[in-house]
Amino acid sequence: MDFDQIHTFLEIVRLKSFSKAAQTCYRTQPAISAQIRQLEHELKCELFERFGSRISLTTAGKLFAHYADQMMDVRRQAQNALNELESSPRGELVIAANEATCIYVLPGVFAEYKVQFPGVQLQVNRSYGSRIVEAVMENVADFGLTQLPVAEKRVQVVDIYKDEVRCVVPVGHPLAAAERVFCEDIVSYPLLLPQSGMTRSRLNAWFEKVEDDLQISMELDSTETMKRFVIAGLGISFLSGATAQEETAAGQLKALPLAPEPMVRRLGMIYRKDKALSKAALGFIQLTLSHFGSQNPRPATAD
Repeated sequence: MDFDQIHTFLEIVRLKSFSKAAQTCYRTQPAISAQIRQLEHELKCELFERFGSRISLTTAGKLFAHYADQMMDVRRQAQNALNELESSPRGELVIAANEATCIYVLPGVFAEYKVQFPGVQLQVNRSYGSRIVEAVMENVADFGLTQLPVAEKRVQVVDIYKDEVRCVVPVGHPLAAAERVFCEDIVSYPLLLPQSGMTRSRLNAWFEKVEDDLQISMELDSTETMKRFVIAGLGISFLSGATAQEETAAGQLKALPLAPEPMVRRLGMIYRKDKALSKAALGFIQLTLSHFGSQNPRPATAD
């Protein structure tokens, strides 16, 4: 039994799929299956029950998953402890964040961090919505950058950044001259909306009075795609002000506040309360606070 087999096993458990685990482990599905057969042979028990394309853990598999997670956590702790022996921290930090945060919020933080901690490798996992919280809770990511509030009580939250969700239209659009946009103003136009997430949920609430009259043209999972489609005249969309800042400055888009009240978007950094933080992790927290001028961390709430 080796750590690579254990990692593969836990990826299958997390994703509930051999094929998806093969992608995240950068192996072929036959190679993944061979690892599990070898592990089952060594443990002298079956770990998975297979029902066609569906799988589930056996009783032995559930028991082993508990210990496998502990073994990987101890391995991480051992590596962190050894890294701490060095005057300059080493190792890896994994951050889960969505596309827009990766492009428009994190680059400045990462640039500063790499200057101060050149021996630490930063890895960004693109995730969305509740999956960011899950990645932190499952120890797949050390930190998550996600929209607040967060209901999970076992994470610590650092409120780091805020901006507004705005109605984004092409320059020359009939709404472009408006000072702000009410939900009634958008019913005549095709809409390009995010597929899911907290922003979509808040927009659905804002649309409530006119939901039967909406013209939803497309639901997209990419901020960049939405911007390009709006510029091309395929519809209007709703994006954070920071996301569309470059295009509005270039005169390609107009970003209009929503009415009657602005839709403020708060972004937070989250990490597990029970996680032992290395020097590299503590440095990331302090640098992020310094970069955004945030206040001290506060517990997550559901309000």
